[in-house]
Amino acid sequence: DAEDVGLALETRTVSDRHTLLHIQVEGVIEDLLFQEEHTMRARMANGVCLTCTRRAGNYFEATVQLRSTGRRLSEEEFTTLRATLDKVLEDLADDPMFFITSEGPVTGGYDIVLGSKGLARTWGRHLVTEYGGQVAESNTTVGRKDGIDVTRLTLLYRKPGYDIGDVLRWRDRFWRPSTWTKDGAIMSRIDRQERTGASWRDLESANVVTQMKDHLVVDLITQDDSVGEFLDPNTWQMTPIRLPWDHDRNRPLRATKVDGEWLALHHLGCDEEGGKPDE
Repeated sequence: DAEDVGLALETRTVSDRHTLLHIQVEGVIEDLLFQEEHTMRARMANGVCLTCTRRAGNYFEATVQLRSTGRRLSEEEFTTLRATLDKVLEDLADDPMFFITSEGPVTGGYDIVLGSKGLARTWGRHLVTEYGGQVAESNTTVGRKDGIDVTRLTLLYRKPGYDIGDVLRWRDRFWRPSTWTKDGAIMSRIDRQERTGASWRDLESANVVTQMKDHLVVDLITQDDSVGEFLDPNTWQMTPIRLPWDHDRNRPLRATKVDGEWLALHHLGCDEEGGKPDE
């Protein structure tokens, strides 16, 4: 083993790209002193990582198309959907291919072009879990490399035109979606205690009557077993309303106006502040 090892290094710049390195090395091996001197040339070359090259060249593997069914989504709703991609990126392990090539609004929706098919599919699953809806995939062959087809993925996500807690007219009755399922939603009937599963195909005939953001939460001034009264904020008049089947006197009443009449809504988990869909 070497002992008393020493290393000296001196540099001399030759040009912007070339540098001479003078190296002296010494050490003691079995009580004998060894010394060596070396001169080498170091050259700097410009290089770009693969990911940077792909980003600069607008490389992409997948396009995610955000669309809706039933009604056109607002700009705010598209912004909310888009923000979930940032959350997915934060939660995923670092991958150099998890980047956004381009994005922007298009007719009827919003498109995001991504550098990874895996990222597109993960985001699609997240959207379905959080907002319901359906995902459809299609692949386009754009060439061959090493005998293997090179494809690009188009992932279409269609968000329902309604959210958990909205009031829908479906099968000639009023219902509220209480939670999403893999193939549709669990529907909760407003006028009586009834829950049923519905597929997306079943819900194609559903119409949005009112959204959660338009509902009114009131404290009843008077009430009996079937009817209560509250102060209508639009007219400042005492207004009667039929109580919901699960009415709780210790809980504010959620109501919405349908065809000019106030309709009391039964309670769902999403009605709580920060509440989640029913299980």
